[in-house]
Amino acid sequence: MNTSMMDKKLQAVRKRLLTDFKYYANASLKIRTKAGEIAQLKLNPAQEILNDAVTAQLETEGKIRVIILKARQQGLSTYTGGYLYYAVSQRPARKAMVVTHHADSTRALFDMTKRYHEHCPEILKPHTKYSSRREMNFDVLDSSYVVATAGGESIGRGETLTHIHASELAFWPKSSSLDNWNGLTQAVPNTPGTAVFVESTANGVNGIFYDLWRGAVDGKNGYVPVFIPWFVDPEYREDVPENFERTPEENDLAKEYDLDDGQLMFRRRKIAQNGIDLFRQEYPSEPEEAFLTTGRPVFNPDQLQKKIKTTRDLEERFALEGEEFLHNARGELSTFRKHVEGEQYVIGADVAMGVRNGDYSVAQVLDSKKRQVAIWRGHVHPDYFAQVLYALGSFYNEAFICVENNSHGILTCTRLGKDLAYPNFYTEVVMDKLTDRETIKLGFSTTAKTKPLVIDQLRASMREDELELNDKVTLREMMSYIVTESGAMQAEQGCFDDCVMSLALANHVHTGAWEPIKSTDNYYIEMV
Repeated sequence: MNTSMMDKKLQAVRKRLLTDFKYYANASLKIRTKAGEIAQLKLNPAQEILNDAVTAQLETEGKIRVIILKARQQGLSTYTGGYLYYAVSQRPARKAMVVTHHADSTRALFDMTKRYHEHCPEILKPHTKYSSRREMNFDVLDSSYVVATAGGESIGRGETLTHIHASELAFWPKSSSLDNWNGLTQAVPNTPGTAVFVESTANGVNGIFYDLWRGAVDGKNGYVPVFIPWFVDPEYREDVPENFERTPEENDLAKEYDLDDGQLMFRRRKIAQNGIDLFRQEYPSEPEEAFLTTGRPVFNPDQLQKKIKTTRDLEERFALEGEEFLHNARGELSTFRKHVEGEQYVIGADVAMGVRNGDYSVAQVLDSKKRQVAIWRGHVHPDYFAQVLYALGSFYNEAFICVENNSHGILTCTRLGKDLAYPNFYTEVVMDKLTDRETIKLGFSTTAKTKPLVIDQLRASMREDELELNDKVTLREMMSYIVTESGAMQAEQGCFDDCVMSLALANHVHTGAWEPIKSTDNYYIEMV
C-alpha cells in the first residue's frame, strides 16, 4: 500500500472516529466489568437503542435532547459518560457537566470517565492540563469535563456548557431540583453540536423528571423520549427449574413481550423479593408501569395501562370561535368519534379559576354507549367556560350537562343555567331549612358524601369495562388518582384530577341516571 492510499485510509478512520460514536467506543473506550476486569466498551442492546435515538436526532436536528426512562443497571450512564468524554476529548471548546443525585454516584461517574481517559489510545488521548476530584481540563483543546452533585444552589449558574448529563433526575433533592435544573439548562445554548442527556429510573408521578417525560411523550418540549424495558437486558434472566410452570399472567406477558422462561423466572424471583409494585417501578415493561403513586390507586393500574394501548386516534381538534366550534389544530376540543345526529350525549364538567399553569377546566363528552367521544380542556375564566359548555352541549344534540358547582363553578352554573338558560342542565332539588320549601340548585354539589359516590360509580363502571376511554391525559390522571392514608380520594401531590372529576360527573348522569327536573312557578332557582 503506497503512502497516498495509507493517508486516505487514516483520514477515513479519523473521520469515522469523529462522527460515529459506536465506532469510537468500540475502538477507544474501556470499562470495568462486573467481574472486575478492564474490557472494551461494546454497546449492549439497551445502549444500542439509545445510540440509535441519539444518531437519528443528530441527523435531523444537529443536536441532542433526550430523556431516558430505564430499568435498573442497563449501562445507560456508562453510555452517556462515554459520549460526553468523546465530545470533549475530540473537539475544541467543549465543556461537559455531569450532575448526579448523590455524592457516591458523582464519584463513580467521574472515576469511570478518568478510566476512559487513562486507557484511551495515545493517538486519541488529549493532553491534560490538570485533573482534580471533580474536573478534567484539556488545555490544547480548551475543553473540560466537570462533575457535581445536585443540591447546591449554583449548579450551572454563570457557566457556558455544551454537554449535560442529568443522572437520576427523579431522585435529585426536591428542595433544590428545579433551581438546579433551570441553572443547568440555561447554561446550554440551543445550537447545533450541543447535547442534553436526562436519564433516570422513575420515582412517582410528580417532579421534574415526570413532567419532562410527559412533555417529551406529548411532543411539547423538544426532548426525544427513550424508554428501555427491562427485558432488553440479556442478563435479566435466571436458570429455570425443572418443575417450572407458567401462570396465566406469565403466559400473557410472554406472548405480549416475547419473553422466555428464563426471563419470566427472573421476574418471578424479583417479585418474590420486593413485591410487584417495586418490580414495575425498577423493571418496567411499559413507561406507565414505572410511575408508581405513593398512595393506594383508586383505579386498576393494569386496566388503565391496557386502555392506554387501545385508545382511538384523534379525529379532529376544534376551537370555539364566536358561538360555534371550528376546525383548529390547536383547539381545546379534541374529538375521537364523529358527531352523530340523534345520538344522546352527556357532558360532565369540572370548573377551574382559569389561571395559566393552574388547574384546567374540563368537559367530558360520552355517548349513549359510554364512549368518550370528545374532551374540552383549557384555561378560561369560569364565565366564559359557560359559553363553551353552551356551544358544546348544543353541538352534541343538546346533551345533558352536569357541572360541579363548588367554588368557581358557581359562576359557570349561574351563567349556563340561568342567564343562558341551557335546556338540559343538571339541577338538584333540596329542602330549604329556613322556609321549609323545596328549591332547585343549579349544578352538582360535591361534598364529603357525594364525591365518594360519583368516584365509586366511576370505579364500578371501569371495573365492569363499561367505558371506552380515548384521551390519554384522562387515563394518566386516573393512574395518579389515589386513596390517601386518611381515606381521602384525590390526585397524587403535584398532579391534576380535573379530567377524573369531569368524567365521574358525566358517568353519573349517563342515560337513565338522571332526568331534568320540571320546575313550576312555585319553585325558584337558588345558587349554592
